[in-house]
Amino acid sequence: MADDNEMRNKKIKVGIIYFAIIMVVLLLVNYGMNSLKNKEVKYSEFKQMIRDGEVAEVQLSAGGIVSFKKIGDNVIEYNTVATEDLTTITAFLEENKVKVYDGYIQQNSLLLTILLQFGIPLVFLGVIWYFISKNMSRGMGDAMSFGKNNAKIYAENETGIKFADVAGVDEAKESLEEIVDLLHNPQKYVAIGAKMPKGALLVGPPGTGKTMLAKAVAGEAHVPFFSMSGSEFVQMFVGMGAARVRDLFKQAQEKAPCIIFIDEIDAIGRSRETSFTTNDEREQTLNQLLTEMDGFDSSKGVVILGATNRPEILDPALLRPGRFDRQVIVEIPDYLGRKAILEVHAKKVKMSSNVDLDAIAKSTPGASGADLANIINEGALLAVRKGRSAVEQWDLEEALDVVIAGKVKKDRVLSPAEKRSVAYHEVGHAFLGHVLPYADEVHKITIIPRTKGALGFTTLLPGEEKYLITREEMEDDICSLLGGRAAEEVMLGQVSTGASSDIERATETARRMVTVYGMTERFNMVGLESPSHSYLDGTPIKRCSPETEKDIDDEILSIITKQHERAIKILLENREKVNEIAQYLLEKETITGEEFMTIYNSSSVTTPAITQNETPENESEAE
Repeated sequence: MADDNEMRNKKIKVGIIYFAIIMVVLLLVNYGMNSLKNKEVKYSEFKQMIRDGEVAEVQLSAGGIVSFKKIGDNVIEYNTVATEDLTTITAFLEENKVKVYDGYIQQNSLLLTILLQFGIPLVFLGVIWYFISKNMSRGMGDAMSFGKNNAKIYAENETGIKFADVAGVDEAKESLEEIVDLLHNPQKYVAIGAKMPKGALLVGPPGTGKTMLAKAVAGEAHVPFFSMSGSEFVQMFVGMGAARVRDLFKQAQEKAPCIIFIDEIDAIGRSRETSFTTNDEREQTLNQLLTEMDGFDSSKGVVILGATNRPEILDPALLRPGRFDRQVIVEIPDYLGRKAILEVHAKKVKMSSNVDLDAIAKSTPGASGADLANIINEGALLAVRKGRSAVEQWDLEEALDVVIAGKVKKDRVLSPAEKRSVAYHEVGHAFLGHVLPYADEVHKITIIPRTKGALGFTTLLPGEEKYLITREEMEDDICSLLGGRAAEEVMLGQVSTGASSDIERATETARRMVTVYGMTERFNMVGLESPSHSYLDGTPIKRCSPETEKDIDDEILSIITKQHERAIKILLENREKVNEIAQYLLEKETITGEEFMTIYNSSSVTTPAITQNETPENESEAE
């Protein structure tokens, strides 16, 4: 009730201010219009104008004020003060045949003028006041509501998401299921003396389902769900963000048990050690958040969930026990997780009986939950475009290509020489990717241009999920990446710009071998770089001198050169086979892994030796 009275008083104050401003503006406008309309003249000039026949009509008033209009003048009214009595003036006007309005008509005219000049503006003012009062508590219409929070409040069961709707993050769900049980049965934890966690921080790369997990917790617990983004707390006016934090926690206490979810919490939780200012709005908001998290009683059932993909920049005070008691890691799903995610999203789409989600899961290593949902949706859109009533395997395969390389660019026609160059380039990738000791299975080769800039691409499927990568496997990866340029050199005797992306990826892999993974003799196991954002693939932070950077570049060049020469050697030894596959690709434009293997197995192929046996240097490194 006190809050309602306070809001009503604020409305009245703001209304009075608006009313005063509008009235002043109207009076100023009315005065200016009247000053333009009316013009004072002498009484003698007035009489001369009547004699000259320039006056159309005259209005007389009891005070001796005469108003008149000139003939043909529809804008300016003239005023004069009579020096004669009304009888003399009236006789003079009748003599000159000038129309005269008596005082009664003048009063009616004055009343009409008042209505026109003040009545309509007052009605207009009333309409404005109605809309101001109606929208007082919303958006820009409320000048007094800067400190109010605008959290999206989901009532019980409104999130519509349960743990069954979130797949591929089983470990994260297990950690959050305990919070659900705490909200359902707090008494059994209180009986043993256990305290409910005040908060849990969901950490992981973008698209892994952190927000869905938070909504699933609320959906399973059947409690209200307050959802805000960290950026919504940061305001232009100092102190407004802190006021929003206070208001949010006040509402949460009233609706307990409930869940508060702050997405992208790094927007307000950035470490204060890196700030050059000590009293800015973001820091005040963070301090208020820390205070509120310390102040509320977790036994009432208020749980705070936060989400971020930059945990390394969060303030240590925010992460200590008693605030965010636990961190729940939401990682990129593995093969089984990807398959489970695809099955969850496939339930919402009409699928054909020939759809093999297992193949799609194997084809998408490194894909997040959002990527997989996008593939299913793109497949459904393609099926509609083709006029089918259900999604088929081809639709999902094409959707995967669309996500990776973009749509087919139909207006890009390659010349025969360019098409030949692209064909040998892609066959070089596929051939080396298959014959190298740590090779992957060839799934598809195509030379059809795509909208993301690719003139062709080769898809290799890993045989199994890998969590550790050896030096030999990374060297084979570099060799395979350089196979496209090597094939152009060996088969066509030329180099082109088509290898730019391959060179960039190969160089980055070699750099990580040198600076991060300690895979070279020169630097042994010294860490020369560290990732700046582990979940965002940010720019690495250098931890070495400028002199060492030159040595790093030399070592990277050595690795790239060795693998480039290795690729050329393998392709030269299998020149005829590479040429046969390339000619088939030129005819078909797209070939499957089965077609590639048919040609590959039709004659003998020289298989390269394992990398570490090639040179004495590699032997010592392997030891």
